[in-house]
Amino acid sequence: MASKLNTESIRAWLDSHKGWKRRSNQIIKSFRFSSFRDSIVFVNRVATLADTHDHHPNIDIQYDNVTITLSTHDAGG
Repeated sequence: MASKLNTESIRAWLDSHKGWKRRSNQIIKSFRFSSFRDSIVFVNRVATLADTHDHHPNIDIQYDNVTITLSTHDAGG
């Protein structure tokens, strides 16, 4: 099971990963692409990586905009 990160660890991670924001117990980033097809290619790559790590994000696809939301469900946030 994954463990929940403390506030300092989250801040350090956010400082080193441009564009990611914290919302409550989640970290979120939106990505903009030139087409819906490019959005889907990106989502498929994320899905492959997520399966490899057995940690699956919430993914919202809105044409050329993809929002990735990460949290640790098993550790309560």
